[in-house]
Amino acid sequence: MTEQNEWTWARDELVKEMRSLGFADELGEAIAKQLGSPKAIRRMSAYLYNVKPQSEELVVDEMIAICSEISAWKDKKMSEAANAGYTEMLNYGLLDEDDEDGFD
Repeated sequence: MTEQNEWTWARDELVKEMRSLGFADELGEAIAKQLGSPKAIRRMSAYLYNVKPQSEELVVDEMIAICSEISAWKDKKMSEAANAGYTEMLNYGLLDEDDEDGFD
């Protein structure tokens, strides 16, 4: 399945789940767009299926929570990459352009 097909399938499932709970299709499409990835959209669909929220506010709150967790995860990964680079620099130092092997 291509990435576009996977995204479309996940969005359609989310909209279907929203409709089954009595919410507008447009809200489901807007939430899918905001979540941005099939994995996040499937997570939202699972929430709708299992919790069956009774208000749009609860649905939007969950969407915000998912977006916040994704953002925190991305920040963590960026921090880990920066720390790994810094640790490498501490362990091996900075190389001069003329000194490719790191030895004088």
